[in-house]
Amino acid sequence: MSEGIEPSGLSDGSRERIAAELARLRERRDRLETEVRNDRGAVGDHADAADAIQRAEELAGLDERVAELDRLLHAGPAPSNGADTLPGGTAVTLRFSDGAVVKMQVISVIEEASIAGEAEALTPGSPVGLALVGRKAGDTVTYTTPQGEERVELLELKHPA
Repeated sequence: MSEGIEPSGLSDGSRERIAAELARLRERRDRLETEVRNDRGAVGDHADAADAIQRAEELAGLDERVAELDRLLHAGPAPSNGADTLPGGTAVTLRFSDGAVVKMQVISVIEEASIAGEAEALTPGSPVGLALVGRKAGDTVTYTTPQGEERVELLELKHPA
């Protein structure tokens, strides 16, 4: 059975995972907001003050993530910037220099990564993702990592329908 794609550009499964994470974050945010409100005027020593600052910073980070996920649910992933990246949903099979053959799928947001683990996630802006742009099956591609240059053979490339 094929997973449907919503008008926002997210699959049903991705939407469900994002919504579940959003619910968990909102619950954590509400508890943390109560703690931060209780911190006001109750700070006794430097350790208490440091804890209060840490909770306030965590609350701000949660607010940012909640806003990001909410935008993602309503508007979908940011549009691709054209032919300079692989489109989301592109499936590739790669042979790495150690001989390992790995199936990967290009994702726009991490929440699109398959839970079933059928393929590893590949982001379009990663060194490998960028190196694969404009390539075809049979090409050997060189890309740069923090450890130096790597080579990979592109065995199969399948763009989304």
